[in-house]
Amino acid sequence: MKMINLNKEVSYLPTQKIIAFDKKLFSYLEKKVDKTKSKKFRICLHKNENSKLHEMIIIHKNKTYVRPHKHINKSESMEVLKGSATLIFFNQYGKITKTLKLGAANSGKTFFYKIKKNIMHTFLFHSKYFIFKETTSGPFVRSNTVFPDWSPENKNIIEAKEFMNNLKYLIKKRK
Repeated sequence: MKMINLNKEVSYLPTQKIIAFDKKLFSYLEKKVDKTKSKKFRICLHKNENSKLHEMIIIHKNKTYVRPHKHINKSESMEVLKGSATLIFFNQYGKITKTLKLGAANSGKTFFYKIKKNIMHTFLFHSKYFIFKETTSGPFVRSNTVFPDWSPENKNIIEAKEFMNNLKYLIKKRK
């Protein structure tokens, strides 16, 4: 399948009547994500950012920082294809309210979730690679994703690492 590269982290598939993936997709994604600075990569299955439905195959490496965030006007759903992670939910003050252990369907862990709008969340990745399919409504508007003041920005690498280590500690403490 020929991809159209938007940048080093995002590719689109050209308009096709049938899009099908097999296990070769995992190797392809792993090679692509290893070449990114952010350790994130996605293949968009929708036509462009203005599409009404956004479907993406996304990969994150295990040390990737996903800043806690919420979407103010849309829900999202995710199906885990490979790997394991913890999904963490927060209240408005940064207190953990719930966690879900995520894994592929045959792992015995949660392999699918859907969350409504305005729910603050992030991930801690446990496997070398975490691959999932995300579905949400479009169009994509960057300003409709809100980041809390109590979490470090992505560019603050040291603070982000400390934040993730603190999350790991808090989650262990909750058990």
